[in-house]
Amino acid sequence: MERRHFLYAGAALAAAGAGATWAWWRAQPQAMTAGVMAQFWGLTLDTPQGERLALGGLRGKPLLVNFWATWCPPCVEELPLLNAFYRQNSAKGWQIVGIAVDKLAPVQAFMQRLPLDFPVVLSGAEGLNLSQQLGNQARGLPFTVLVGADGVILNRKIGKLSEADLAKWQELG
Repeated sequence: MERRHFLYAGAALAAAGAGATWAWWRAQPQAMTAGVMAQFWGLTLDTPQGERLALGGLRGKPLLVNFWATWCPPCVEELPLLNAFYRQNSAKGWQIVGIAVDKLAPVQAFMQRLPLDFPVVLSGAEGLNLSQQLGNQARGLPFTVLVGADGVILNRKIGKLSEADLAKWQELG
């Protein structure tokens, strides 16, 4: 009887391990859709201030593209870190664009509480599709993409960035 329980426990652990591995794999950035950067550079999106921002105007310098939402706690937690990075590095040519996968009113209210120095654009739910094309198969937030000055994607991360991530990425950009 005990041997059967041992076998059941072993099978359960193997299944749990396989499930955890699958979940981990799903959360990793995957291959991008062909031509996605050309599509990205061609986008013009609304800002919370009612202006329009052509993303193609951000070409030619290192760029962090951060997909976030006001209803996403890790997104909200990392925005001050991104803002500090931008303040410290914008004079060195670094750029950040925040793509809010959200509605106008919550983004405006959020930015009144926490003004950001880098540009923010609104994408609504369509932003999740764009992030998926950039390799975010899990469609999780936050999702950040490092684009080099030459327009090539150098790194991507699903989940909250750390200071160590930004330091490592700064060396790449």
